[in-house]
Amino acid sequence: MKNWLLAAGLAMLAPTLALAEGDAAKGKKKFVKCKACHQVGPDAKNALGPTLNGIVGRKAGVVEGYEYSEALKGSGLEWTEENLLKWIGKVKVDGKKKPGSKIMVPGNKMIFPGVSDKQAANIVAYLATLK
Repeated sequence: MKNWLLAAGLAMLAPTLALAEGDAAKGKKKFVKCKACHQVGPDAKNALGPTLNGIVGRKAGVVEGYEYSEALKGSGLEWTEENLLKWIGKVKVDGKKKPGSKIMVPGNKMIFPGVSDKQAANIVAYLATLK
């Protein structure tokens, strides 16, 4: 029983631990994978995806001028660092790793295969620096 409780506790901490290890400078370099669809910075505009300035702490589906899927607009999701980590990472389902964005909000329009936990932690650390 003790081992099960320890394993459950560690599983819940995994996203937190990964975030604590995120490196914003490395994340900025890895953000190149996101640039195909998203812009950041003072001159950022909505493109294939919405701008990501100030994403941490924002409600999903609210960037003005971007046309979101009904699934994302109605999700009630808030972009916490933990949710962003899951969203851009990969989630294990039925023994296979799948894009977190497809698991968290089925029916959204984001087409992204997901990245490793470490890359996700670095990208989220970078996103957290953008206001």
